[in-house]
Amino acid sequence: MIDKLSSQMRIILATVLAFLFFAVYDHYFIPKNIPEAQTTQALTDKKDVAQGTNGSMAPSSSTMISSADVATVAPVTQVKENEIIATVKSASYEMKIDKLGRIAKFYLLEEKYRDDKGEQLQLINVDQNLLPLEIRFSEKVINEDAFVMSYSADKSNIDVVDGGSNLVLTQTLNGIIVTKTLTFFPSGKYDLHVKLSTAKDYFISPGVHSSVAVDSYTFHGAFIKKGDDTIKTISDGDAKGDEHFAVARIVAASDKYYTSFFYSFDKGLDTVVSVGKEKAPLLFVKGSDDFKISGYIGPKDHKLLKEISPELTDVVEYGFFTFIAKPLFLLLSYLHGLFGNWGWAIVAMTIMIRLVLYPLTYKGMVSMNKLKELSPKIKELQKKYGDDKQKLNAHMMELYKKHGANPMGGCLPILLQIPVFFAIYRVLQNAIELKGAAWIFWVHDLAIMDPYFILPVAMGLTMFIHQRITPTTMTDPMQEKIMKFLPLIFTFFFVTFPAGLTLYWFTNNLASIVQQTYVNKIFAKKREEEKVEK
Repeated sequence: MIDKLSSQMRIILATVLAFLFFAVYDHYFIPKNIPEAQTTQALTDKKDVAQGTNGSMAPSSSTMISSADVATVAPVTQVKENEIIATVKSASYEMKIDKLGRIAKFYLLEEKYRDDKGEQLQLINVDQNLLPLEIRFSEKVINEDAFVMSYSADKSNIDVVDGGSNLVLTQTLNGIIVTKTLTFFPSGKYDLHVKLSTAKDYFISPGVHSSVAVDSYTFHGAFIKKGDDTIKTISDGDAKGDEHFAVARIVAASDKYYTSFFYSFDKGLDTVVSVGKEKAPLLFVKGSDDFKISGYIGPKDHKLLKEISPELTDVVEYGFFTFIAKPLFLLLSYLHGLFGNWGWAIVAMTIMIRLVLYPLTYKGMVSMNKLKELSPKIKELQKKYGDDKQKLNAHMMELYKKHGANPMGGCLPILLQIPVFFAIYRVLQNAIELKGAAWIFWVHDLAIMDPYFILPVAMGLTMFIHQRITPTTMTDPMQEKIMKFLPLIFTFFFVTFPAGLTLYWFTNNLASIVQQTYVNKIFAKKREEEKVEK
């Protein structure tokens, strides 16, 4: 029957909203294999990396290299303190270069970037075999030599200044001299110039992402902005190997909050994605004997990346609903500029979105009220034509048409709001700007869970209140029980969610209560007027 069908549809849609990001989202969008540490795969075979400089193992615009060949290197032990040859320090970060010319450690110095123990965040794991600026040669003999011979640095300590500070690293191998000239900037950006005395095929990597901000709800893996400006993401656990991007503009290893990437907007980057441990993507860029690119290590801070280049903000990626999420973040950022507080900015953004979506929400609420008013008449029709579904449906459609009611009217507004909800969800889950950002009283960090569970409980209570004042035509006791338990289920899940996301949902519930109360009053007044007329 149509009425029962419409009720079931509304229940199904409400349930979908409740579990969308816990079930469907998990199934389709979240990486299933989260590596404990992003290390390169230790290969035991002795397969040659290349046949020589003219061999077929090095990728070019027309030739691919196998994942195993790129990932195979001579054994590398953990970097020790006495193997650090240069320390680079700015007001916001400290970087250490090891004897193999790689960025072995990277500390964020700002107060908000501290772990639970109050220690500075370290974005590079010292036990990782693949580190930023690491070079791997196609020729096996040279490659093995490159992991034995130490670089020398022209300076051991560099204080980064606004105009950039230089460091020159030199390594002498078997018949070849490698020179890396690095220019570091306060933002975390650096320029890299690699020069070889003799042309050899090699690959250089931006490294792998940190394991500081890896969870089940956000993206972590490889991000590639291709030459045609489209985005390719490869989540940890999904790397296939031998994926080639001839003129990539940005090549990044990213987690929820932090990233390490190379970029080149003029010539592009000849990029290969190899396979690491547990199918984690490993990024390599093909170099040349005179090779220049730029790079960055640090937080995915929108303002910071925009100051380096507006295009780099693409690294702050929100998934399928990025086209909605990006404008929403810009709105949130603008409101933060007005209020000076990210918490109040979230509240203001939520109210503004509710106002924009009000016409849709209002239609849905009106439809639900009309259906509730028609519920007695529908029951009469069900009793009268219970055995004749065709006649029952025809009379119900006539009833709906006469009173201007739409049995699907409450479903469509919900469907149209799902993309907006997902976009907001991704923004608030991925915005590093919320890290260390206080709201009021007990909420000192919007990027982590509410320590006293006040917001999740308040969210659950307001959801329950909204549910109680919302008209329903449900006749199935099981459906009614499911709906009654949704606030409790939501409260349970939101206990561990970031306070910023819970604040959004709580504010959204308050707005829903206000709107529903307003609509209920309109209908109550209308019923009184109809009684007076009679």
